[in-house]
Amino acid sequence: MKKILFVCIENSCRSQMAEGFARHFGNGILEAYSAGSKPSGKVNPYATKVMWEEEVDIFGQKSKGFDDLPIKDFDYVISMGCKDTCPFMPAKKHIAWDIPDPKGKSIEFFRMARDTIKEKVLKLIFEIAEADKHKTGAR
Repeated sequence: MKKILFVCIENSCRSQMAEGFARHFGNGILEAYSAGSKPSGKVNPYATKVMWEEEVDIFGQKSKGFDDLPIKDFDYVISMGCKDTCPFMPAKKHIAWDIPDPKGKSIEFFRMARDTIKEKVLKLIFEIAEADKHKTGAR
């Protein structure tokens, strides 16, 4: 299974939603984690609400820093759109997703961010599964 880390500054909105979708849809394909360089200490309530609308429960997730991660070796590190302020973590592959931060915005803005994140996570899972098929020669 591929190990994926979603990173942002506070680890309270976008990276939490990405981790939730990755765990929900990527079961058996990947292990998902999230962290931030300056964790807020809590997951944004709008993030948990809009994810629950998609039947993805992130109520138990915690805002955390890199030192709180149970592992340090990742196949993918995905930054969520924080540009130069995104923290760096070593990985085999780095991907930058340019997703506007919904913090402080309306619930509709959170829904738009959620939908974008869902689409990107599903595409990533598909790409990982396809790459694994080609490596093993499965059809």
